[in-house]
Amino acid sequence: YCVEFKTESLTPHCALENRPYARWMQYLREGHTVCVACQPPAMNTDTHRCSGDGHNADGDKILHWEAVGNSQCQGTWKKIRQQEHCSCPLVHSFIFT
Repeated sequence: YCVEFKTESLTPHCALENRPYARWMQYLREGHTVCVACQPPAMNTDTHRCSGDGHNADGDKILHWEAVGNSQCQGTWKKIRQQEHCSCPLVHSFIFT
């Protein structure tokens, strides 16, 4: 499944990232909608959920995220909705880890 979030805030460290495999962090923006896929091995085998997916969180709850490979690139987002069948666009698509 996938979860759509609206990015509320992010640290300036995201924009400073210039390592080739991590340049995607430069494109994160406040107010953008991002789509995050929950796939194995990030999925818990008992609950079939990914940690941090905002399950049981309403749209007003502020949730925290952190970029893999750069712990200084982090921020907050609000859950918009969960999709059972992922149709994430190629841009602004991420995977839970």
